[in-house]
Amino acid sequence: MAENIVNEEELNEEINENSEASVEEKSEVEALKEELQAQKEQYLRLFAEFDNYKKRTSKERLDIFKTANSETITAILPVLDDFERALNEINKSGENELLKGVELIQNKLMETLRTKGLKKIEINTGDDFDVDLMEAVAQIPAEQEELQGKVVDVVQTGYMLHDKVIRHTRVVVGQ
Repeated sequence: MAENIVNEEELNEEINENSEASVEEKSEVEALKEELQAQKEQYLRLFAEFDNYKKRTSKERLDIFKTANSETITAILPVLDDFERALNEINKSGENELLKGVELIQNKLMETLRTKGLKKIEINTGDDFDVDLMEAVAQIPAEQEELQGKVVDVVQTGYMLHDKVIRHTRVVVGQ
């Protein structure tokens, strides 16, 4: 009977040790699971950050390609102005053949620049003055009340390259 009591005590001790070991193993497993979860979250954040970086740099690269030729196009704008003045003077002289030739050259140049993203800003007399597209070079008293704060005359044509204004339209505004 004494052997049974000793065996029971030994058995209880062994059970306690096994349960303590299993508790230690469980807490170790839980700690490893938590660490794994933290590593997964860190990996996902890093991956998302890298993906955003790739998108941002590719967008910046496209913007650079779009505006890379803006200096060249800006340098050509005075030539377009000269074409407009020449066409006005030739039109006044009445030489139709010369007018057709100069118009042909101007159209080819404009079409080439259009393919590169250049757009003429269309402003007409009576349009509201828009600071984003126009530059007021003078203010004159408006002959009619409806022309107050509106465009009275267009002095120089403005242009946009893609969606960016590279030269504002110069206008005279009614006061």
